[in-house]
Amino acid sequence: MNGATLAAAQAARATTADPYVSIVMPCLNEEQTVGVCVRKAVSWLERAGVQGEVIVVDNGSSDRSVELAEEAGARVVHERRRGYGQTYLRGFTEARGEFIVMGDSDDTYDFSDLSALIEPLKHGADMVVGNRFAGGISRGAMPWAHRYIGSPIINFVIRLFFGTRIGDSQSGLRAFRRSVPERLQLRSGGMELASEMIVSAARAGMTITEVPAPYAVRQGESKLNTLRDGWRHIRYLLLAAPDFLFTLPGLVMIALGTATSVVSFVAPGGVEIGSLSWQPVFAGTILLAIGVNSVLVGVVAKLYGATHGLRHEDRWVRLYRRWFHLEWVLALAALLFVSGLLIDGLLFVVWAGSSHVALGGQLAALAQTLLIVGAELGMAAFLIVTVESP
Repeated sequence: MNGATLAAAQAARATTADPYVSIVMPCLNEEQTVGVCVRKAVSWLERAGVQGEVIVVDNGSSDRSVELAEEAGARVVHERRRGYGQTYLRGFTEARGEFIVMGDSDDTYDFSDLSALIEPLKHGADMVVGNRFAGGISRGAMPWAHRYIGSPIINFVIRLFFGTRIGDSQSGLRAFRRSVPERLQLRSGGMELASEMIVSAARAGMTITEVPAPYAVRQGESKLNTLRDGWRHIRYLLLAAPDFLFTLPGLVMIALGTATSVVSFVAPGGVEIGSLSWQPVFAGTILLAIGVNSVLVGVVAKLYGATHGLRHEDRWVRLYRRWFHLEWVLALAALLFVSGLLIDGLLFVVWAGSSHVALGGQLAALAQTLLIVGAELGMAAFLIVTVESP
């Protein structure tokens, strides 16, 4: 069926209560399959009695993909910026449907029956994900490393960092309400768009549902690069979770640094480990300095994300905004810094008098710690105020 015939058929059903559906497919040199995918999608729209459109977003194909997509009944739009995410973001803006379906044009997803994917949206769901593991993965459709290592790891990280239990977070077959992309302010230009959609929707409190979706063997050359695209997913997830990237590691290092500093005072002669003696004087300083810096970076990252719409405000951000006062933090920073100077000055005076101070090395390390932490805290306080300014 060509585009004109499809439009006429949709007009004849204009009185139906079903929502208008836009089916968006990215395309880069998919002449073997794009026409097949479009025809399947058009056929489903006809058989289901659903008003809709099929949009193919071409990302610079050099073969006959555009011609074949149009012949099959799709509306083709062109996106010059390269990337999986870029093509979808363009397609979402072009879509006119109340519901939007996204899926690859390589014939791995079955566009001939999208009813199960659409149905949860009619009952209040914001996003529906086609779970390939539940729907059945054809032999050879997914590399072993992706199936048993890559996808499970990303699923685990998303569950750990964001508390969202999704069985197939990397599935490319999804349906959602038209308002979802705008509400989520999606930005990812690459494959990590799949993770961004899940994470942002979960943070926004949206309802995410999964339905089984079969996954077939791809026809043609894959555009997926395992190492590059896998790293882009992990990088996005880490940057989207500053608590796990900065704050928690920082708190662990502060705890270890404090414990190490206490040990250096309790055992000034060092800790005997077999035939070796460990003197943890400056280890505590290093751990404390790095830990405090990491926590402060985490605070700045969370506030910047919440202030500039990159992530939603959580209870820790609200708590900070309630209690943070620049003057209080600067006073604490000054107290720590001056205390470090006083200890250093005292040690210098004693040294100049050729006297010996018990625990001199430990006191010197404590002084350096106070100087470093005080300076970091003072500078971070001004940075936080700057970040908070829209």
